[in-house]
Parts: sequence; structure tokens; C-alpha cells
Amino acid sequence: MANICELNKEPKIEYPNFWEYKVIFEKDQNAHKIVLDIVGDREHKLVVSKSSKEGKYKSYNLSVIVNSNEERLELFSALRHVSKYVL
Repeated sequence: MANICELNKEPKIEYPNFWEYKVIFEKDQNAHKIVLDIVGDREHKLVVSKSSKEGKYKSYNLSVIVNSNEERLELFSALRHVSKYVL
């Protein structure tokens, strides 16, 4: 059983690592091009996940290789600026 001190610690992440993001774009955005522009030549996989009921948005699962915590956060920030949501 974890104690309260262990719950407040950041988890240790081993790098390099395939990090997964859930990214939501408006339906008319070219998600593949946008993601490629951000991840560059990093190994990655982008798969359509779902569409909203009204078809206004599409969600994608993005798995991309990251080499450090800084790189992981930079990608998150870049994705956040071009998409509707990033998880």
C-alpha cells in the first residue's frame, strides 16, 4: 500500500519512451500534416480514435518517441497550441 509521501512524488519515467497523447482536432484540420510538422522525424504513430456526435471534432491517439521530460512537455505544449484539446 502506498503512503501519502509516495503519492506526492513524480513518477519515474524511463527515456527514451513512447509517450501517448490524445489529441482532438476540428474535423477540417489536417491532423496528419499538423502532427508531422510538430514531431518532425521522431518515430510516431497517429491513429483516428473517434468522431464527435455532430462530426465537428475528431480525436486521435498519438504515440511518439520522446528522449527526455523536457521533450515530452515541449511536444505537449506544441500540440496544445494547434489542437482543440490534448490529454
